[in-house]
Amino acid sequence: MRSTFPFPAGNAICYSGYRRDQSPDNKTYPSLAEIREDLALLSQHWRYMRLYDCSLHAERVLQVIQEDGLDLQVMLGAYLGAEMNNFGCPWGGTYSEEALESSTRANQVELEKLVTLANTYPQIVFSVAVGNEATVDWTDHFVPVAHMVAYVRWVKARIAQPVTFCENYVPWQHKLRDLVPEVDFISLHTYPVWEYKYIHEALEYTKDNVHSVARLYPGKPIVITEAGWATNSNGRGIQPENVSQHLQAVYYEDLMRWSRESGMLVFVFEAFDEPWKGSPDPLEPEKHWGLFDVDRRPKLVMQELFA
Repeated sequence: MRSTFPFPAGNAICYSGYRRDQSPDNKTYPSLAEIREDLALLSQHWRYMRLYDCSLHAERVLQVIQEDGLDLQVMLGAYLGAEMNNFGCPWGGTYSEEALESSTRANQVELEKLVTLANTYPQIVFSVAVGNEATVDWTDHFVPVAHMVAYVRWVKARIAQPVTFCENYVPWQHKLRDLVPEVDFISLHTYPVWEYKYIHEALEYTKDNVHSVARLYPGKPIVITEAGWATNSNGRGIQPENVSQHLQAVYYEDLMRWSRESGMLVFVFEAFDEPWKGSPDPLEPEKHWGLFDVDRRPKLVMQELFA
């Protein structure tokens, strides 16, 4: 299946630059110097970059790209917090009415920042994503689909760039059918290792995820905005024996070969390990998706595939 995505082909990566003792939760952001170091490294291998919110981190990333004249195109995201309780979330997802109202107000501020940054950096921001994993059954920041439709329409009326929403492949199959006509392209996430698939079946499972959505919306462009393989796990959701640097390298080799052959744009997840994520356990899998570790040392995949 050849993608109808209208942008030139190129390597794409998800970037969140938080280092040790940094976290968006307490607003300790990477410095300009740290971001400059990261982007000098990443721009050697990738053309497209995905950012997840409109925080100071994102502002600094865009500033560095412009000041340093880097050949990077950015999919800029707006992080949307919970607007409704999700009792199906295994790790939370329920809030007071006051908290939900506050989050809804914050979402509007975030969308206004998204519009401002997209219009300030039109040569760098090639598309925008209104939200991330906000409708899937297990999310802790649930936003009703009707609200997503309204938000996408609001943003599209104010910027020139294409607009999308990034979500796990499952909601795109049915739940998001009313959103599909509103977005310029579908952005989906696929993680075989989270669904207990082994490496020999991983690529076919990723392809099945994409095809399960594509066949429902013929002609609608699709981009994979997250796909990856962890390198460590404490057993929380991923078997420890099913993750390693070797398995990560094998998955990416298969994935990128298919990406080139099919024309499917794939954002690999992610650039660097992020210690702030998940539980305090150092082997928490959420911390170990990077193609580089937190100290910016390349993992095996960088030595074999992106060297």
